[in-house]
Amino acid sequence: MWADFGAGAGAFTLALADVLGAGAEIHALDRDGKALRRNAEAMASRFPGAIVRYQKADFTGVLDLPVLDGFVVANSMHFQKAPGAVLETLSRYLRPGGRAVVVEYSITRANFAVPFPIPFEAWRTLADGAGFERTELLVRRPSRTFGEMYSAVSCMAGG
Repeated sequence: MWADFGAGAGAFTLALADVLGAGAEIHALDRDGKALRRNAEAMASRFPGAIVRYQKADFTGVLDLPVLDGFVVANSMHFQKAPGAVLETLSRYLRPGGRAVVVEYSITRANFAVPFPIPFEAWRTLADGAGFERTELLVRRPSRTFGEMYSAVSCMAGG
């Protein structure tokens, strides 16, 4: 069971459905109900058998979620003024050994679209502080908007 925090219209919800395969359960959470409806439409057309539970919610608050095997937080942590506290909150939903996958920009200067940047080394520090271990950089890719993006995975301690 996985979650997509800040799921929006579904790019990473679709990716999770593709990677996890049939029978996997995904929880897609976002504050934007219209985006979640587009997410549901995309899932229905591309992965009609996927089990997706949609929640219109701010993922920084208290959520009604089961224990998760992992979560994706893609291009949404850079909106958090206190990302360490948010990551600690999200980590409580993970089973020991669960995974957190992040996708963020590699920038260090704030701008209108990325008010609180989290380059990879900052993510590693946040993850360590939230009880994760074995943080690995997965890939860096050019970004048309802000130079470069990265993805990384961190493993919850105890697994």
